[in-house]
Amino acid sequence: MGGRVYNGKSFRDLMNSNYFPLENMKKSVAKLKASDDIDLPTLEYGQYHLILTPASKWPQGSAKYWHKEKGRARVDLSTQPNTIPLSKDEPGVVPLTRCDLLDACVRKCFNSEPPIPMKTNIITHEASDAYAHRHEIRLEWEYDKGEDKAPTLLYLTMVCPHRP
Repeated sequence: MGGRVYNGKSFRDLMNSNYFPLENMKKSVAKLKASDDIDLPTLEYGQYHLILTPASKWPQGSAKYWHKEKGRARVDLSTQPNTIPLSKDEPGVVPLTRCDLLDACVRKCFNSEPPIPMKTNIITHEASDAYAHRHEIRLEWEYDKGEDKAPTLLYLTMVCPHRP
């Protein structure tokens, strides 16, 4: 199945409705805090998706493949060293791997007060991309009025490997 369903508009809109705008993110945080299946301080990317959106609501039955696809991305990103700070407001926090950076970003969003909304996107590498065979994450924090003090939004893009 790969990323075909996950990079579609219906999947993106469904997931983003959990994280954006701020009111939706606050509802999601409350739902996660009420769940016995997750611990917000140790949250990892991918753990919260099925808690926030029941499998029956995922497009084209994609929930049944989620753990496999998420696991592939986590394993791949865990092999990639990271040199990028978590955010401009935390320049000294430099997670060791790209997977650690991804986890730190989502923890920051869900655990901040108020929480930081996210807009997520899943795309696929082009065959000609330099690292078309592996996952990549692209993270961009938005700040009010150009300040670097407290992020107000995270744009999170997961780039999946090209599969012919």
